[in-house]
Amino acid sequence: MKLAPFIRSIYVAPDAGVPMQKVIKAELMAHIGIQGDRYAQGIGTFSKATPIKVRHISLIAEDGIRTANHLLEINHHPQFTGSETRRNIIISQISSEELNQLVGRTFYLGGLALKGIELCDPCQRPAKLLKKPDFINAFSTRGGIRAAILESGMLFSGSELSIPHAHNSPHHPNQLFFNDK
Repeated sequence: MKLAPFIRSIYVAPDAGVPMQKVIKAELMAHIGIQGDRYAQGIGTFSKATPIKVRHISLIAEDGIRTANHLLEINHHPQFTGSETRRNIIISQISSEELNQLVGRTFYLGGLALKGIELCDPCQRPAKLLKKPDFINAFSTRGGIRAAILESGMLFSGSELSIPHAHNSPHHPNQLFFNDK
């Protein structure tokens, strides 16, 4: 049986362009973002970009980071750590493809409802900040997703990601997400 996807790491950045800081817990604020993160404060690099996008929280699959780093290694380029991807949440036990399928769906992270909004297509920001090449190519289709925070509460490293099935109550998500593969 495959283990349920879970939070490997949580990161926030208090201002645009500063290094992401690893935390063991984070306060999610519905319809706003993560307490202490640049986008919740409206001061992220892309906060004023148009069209306006939901930037409450971003998630990336640990598997996607591993795959991207393998491609970078083959091309003799420096690799990116989880914090260097500039995503808030790194999820283990899920593929990039499975994570991408959450766009348009409500899912639960640590029991808190989120809704996948769009793919978080890679941009040059991480590469420019770190002076490392090829982020866009390596993370293509593996850049993670942006999600809207629908419920406020605390999120902890190790918390599970789950999605409800049609017959389940929204308050009792199925914790065996993707276990049939």
